[in-house]
Amino acid sequence: MVEGRGRRTGPAALKYVLIGGDLVDGIGVYPRQEVDLKVPDIYEQYRLAAKLVGEIPEHMEVVLIPGNHDAVRQALPQPAIPKEFAGPVYDSRRIVSLGDPSEVRLDGVDFLLFHGTSLMDILSSAPGFDYQRPVEVMEYQLRARHLAPEYGKSTPIGPEVEDWLVVEHVPDVFQSGHIHVPGSAVYRGTTIVNSGAWQGQTDYQKRMGLVPQPGLLPVVNLQSLQVRMMDFRSE
Repeated sequence: MVEGRGRRTGPAALKYVLIGGDLVDGIGVYPRQEVDLKVPDIYEQYRLAAKLVGEIPEHMEVVLIPGNHDAVRQALPQPAIPKEFAGPVYDSRRIVSLGDPSEVRLDGVDFLLFHGTSLMDILSSAPGFDYQRPVEVMEYQLRARHLAPEYGKSTPIGPEVEDWLVVEHVPDVFQSGHIHVPGSAVYRGTTIVNSGAWQGQTDYQKRMGLVPQPGLLPVVNLQSLQVRMMDFRSE
């Protein structure tokens, strides 16, 4: 979520909704995922997602990028989710659908949006990082000026002519997700935000030692770039 620069408070102040990928669970993304799925049909998953997205108030602009659970190619960079699958989502309201990663400017503030699939590679190979502190891994990406600095690991990278994963322009806000643990930090003037998730721990995550923190929503103030957490865990 992103708050505007005005004096409004509460839901009226929320101007943008940035969805960092994994709009649906997908099919066959991890071993034995079919055991966890309540809806084992990708088209029905997007139809259900469309109902939720359609409930977002009209005064909020929605920006969407794909994740590794979405119906797009797994190799980075990923294209926008095709209408063939996400048509009901696009029909539910006005949506700005972009690829992964993407750069977008909102009210003069530059955002770098990246789902974060490569975070797992860094966590498994670079010492000192932890699943519960994903913003530290994101800081590592900014220092490396690359979104997938650990080449040859589990994250597939497409053979593009240009490397679209290089961080050429320093963003005001760097948003990622994937790890399902929300958090924020500041690195050399860039606000780092991991947007967390809305899903509880799966058996696969339990085996990996990953403990999600669902129900916490980061909100970035466009004027101060400060981040506050909205807590929906008791809703």
